[in-house]
Amino acid sequence: MPVNTAARTATWTFVDGEWLEGNPKLVGPTSHAMWLGSTVFDGARWFDGIAPDLDLHCQRINRSAKNMGLTPVMKAEEIETLAWEGVAKFDGRTAIYIKPMYWAEHGMPFSVVAADPESTRFALCMFEAPMHTAKPSSLTVSPYRRPNPEVAMTGAKTGSLYPNSGRMILEARNRGFDNALARDMNGNVAETASSNIFMVKDGVVMTPVANGTFLAGITRSRVIGLLRQSGFDVREMTLTVDDFMDADEIFTSGNYSKIVPINRFEERQLQEGPVARKALEIYMDWARSKTGDDA
Repeated sequence: MPVNTAARTATWTFVDGEWLEGNPKLVGPTSHAMWLGSTVFDGARWFDGIAPDLDLHCQRINRSAKNMGLTPVMKAEEIETLAWEGVAKFDGRTAIYIKPMYWAEHGMPFSVVAADPESTRFALCMFEAPMHTAKPSSLTVSPYRRPNPEVAMTGAKTGSLYPNSGRMILEARNRGFDNALARDMNGNVAETASSNIFMVKDGVVMTPVANGTFLAGITRSRVIGLLRQSGFDVREMTLTVDDFMDADEIFTSGNYSKIVPINRFEERQLQEGPVARKALEIYMDWARSKTGDDA
């Protein structure tokens, strides 16, 4: 029986100068992106009339494209304008995921393995995706690692990195956990399979220092800045699994769900802590204060 390729929620995609509803057929079996993985994307959020840091997400997709060897064909400001145009196509009752994308259609004439930057294509896909902010999550240490920049395209937010995250999540789910704590090749904590991570010990907020093995996210940076402005001691540093086992509080940050408290790490039960609650509070206060700027 053929797989149903219809979009699972209300979806609009801008491609080749027009908005198309649903899941348009854009990539064929000879497309470089499908065959050899030359996709980059970014993800912003719209909810409650606001789209926090939308401009930064639109800027980062172009950096990812360049790092992948693609040629950005849209200015960041143009992508941002299109996103607000797309928001108007929805009913406004459900949060939206805003996903700009680039990919190569062809490989280079001398080697099909290398993406041909002249064949770069762009799409902006937007779909309804409810928020799961502050929904507690459980975490386990993954047996799989984050790659070093020497062995993977870690300088881009690329789809080719996500199968590794997928197997981390599947392995964790099979052991009764929601998400996985990922280490780098040196054994230090990098992030989770799907988000950046923070821990709190004796009132000090700590997060793994950006070392090129994981995406130091836009929401992560925003949370660090806001917590510091609120008087917290926030440190970016090398952290181990043992550090997290001894933490008073653990929470994650990411664009998709913003702030998520960890209520179980391995077999240790944790309470949703005051820093996670404060981080979400000040993030939302900041986001809502920027409504006029974003709109």
